[in-house]
Amino acid sequence: MTTPPTAARPRAAWTLLITSAATFMAALDNLVVTTALPVIRTDLGGSLSDLEWIVNGYVLPFACLLLLAAALGDRFGRRRVFAGGVVLFTAASAAAALSESTGMLIASRAAQGIGAAVLMPLSLTLISAAVPAERRGTAFGIWGAVNGLAVAGGPLVGGTITEHLSWHWIFWLNVPLGLALLPLVRTRLTESRGPNNRLDVLGTVLVSGGMFGIVLSIVRGHEHGWTSPAVLTGFALGGLLLAGFIRWEQRSATPMLPMGFFRSPTFTAVNFTGLIAFFGIFGSIFLLTQFLQLIQGYNPQQAGLRMLPWTAMPMLVAPLAGILTDRIGGKYIVMGGMVFQAAGLAWFALVNEPAVSYGTQVPGFVLCGVGMGMFFAPTGAMVMGSVPQEKEGIASGVNNAMREVGGALGVAVLASVFAARGGYASPQEFTDGIVPALWVGVIALLAAAAGMAAVPGRRRRAAPPPPDRAPLPGTPAPPKAAAPVA
Repeated sequence: MTTPPTAARPRAAWTLLITSAATFMAALDNLVVTTALPVIRTDLGGSLSDLEWIVNGYVLPFACLLLLAAALGDRFGRRRVFAGGVVLFTAASAAAALSESTGMLIASRAAQGIGAAVLMPLSLTLISAAVPAERRGTAFGIWGAVNGLAVAGGPLVGGTITEHLSWHWIFWLNVPLGLALLPLVRTRLTESRGPNNRLDVLGTVLVSGGMFGIVLSIVRGHEHGWTSPAVLTGFALGGLLLAGFIRWEQRSATPMLPMGFFRSPTFTAVNFTGLIAFFGIFGSIFLLTQFLQLIQGYNPQQAGLRMLPWTAMPMLVAPLAGILTDRIGGKYIVMGGMVFQAAGLAWFALVNEPAVSYGTQVPGFVLCGVGMGMFFAPTGAMVMGSVPQEKEGIASGVNNAMREVGGALGVAVLASVFAARGGYASPQEFTDGIVPALWVGVIALLAAAAGMAAVPGRRRRAAPPPPDRAPLPGTPAPPKAAAPVA
């Protein structure tokens, strides 16, 4: 039964509000602790490795469990599983706020990461189901603006709260928001499920185990060495499990992730771009926040405020980019976003020195913020438009998993480049390390912009990706949808 337009509008508005608020919490907590780490170390003690795991403990389950969460939503109901994610994230935030040791804080952060892995992919599926196709670009633009604001604003929020209250309130902030969302999730979101009633248990075990091995090796590479036996073993085992997952999905009658998705140039290019974009965003923010505090002497709040041009730009740019995506497609908007971010990092690399003035750094912050807004807005619509509607949850899970892997890889690789060329012994040594690390980010972002050239233009009406096998008897035909947004 088709929902009347008058009834669909408030449902779409509520869905966008609820999912954006929930994913704001999840995206914010990716980087909210970065400016608070020096204070946490003083309060709880712990080594530099412990501090890294306060960040990585969140990223690891987040990246590894996204596909499982999307599959659970398709099987048991997206609204029901989404509500469970809100409950888990809220409870884990309270546990993190109550932590009295680094071990407890790392464990709580891991539980937060599991909750975030539920919220991210299902939010896009719920929006896609509630918003008419012709307005999804705008809706995803708003969603992207909120999440871009959260990612870029994490250092500001964390620094301000740490400076005026305490680092515990970074996590207490999530609790009232989570409690307020729960009744709205129950009463304002419409339940939906995927087409398959079976949960691909073997597929989820293989892909989750494979992602765990890969991401764990990425986050440990800087600490233990990229050629250490433990790191190489993790890469090897993770790669074997992912190869087994691909083989199983090709043979399965009801694959969790149809491999035909990757024959779509849009799906493949957008996921590659997401990985590289987060590589540059997370790696550069990780180093630049330290530069502002350790080298230029700003306190956590002052450092966060000075990143405000980066923080504010996605909020202004992403909704406009979303509207343009509905009209002209997203290909060139995303390419432009990658170029803007690369230009911003290049600016920082060119002007960086211990005594550089804040005004000289502002253009770099603005360019990165504009580029981030241009990236976040179109990618959701492009991913959703490249797959059948009943598979949007899994597609969203893949996209978010690639982003999280990119973020973990960016922090690890740029930190390794920094450590190889510089260090913390003096301001000049820090500059010697951060400049080549930023140039690595520039090269990666330009490669992502070039990769988007494989996406068909707006006028090319791309056919849906071919299925891995003929549909089973009794399987309903996929609904006719508008041409994929490119």
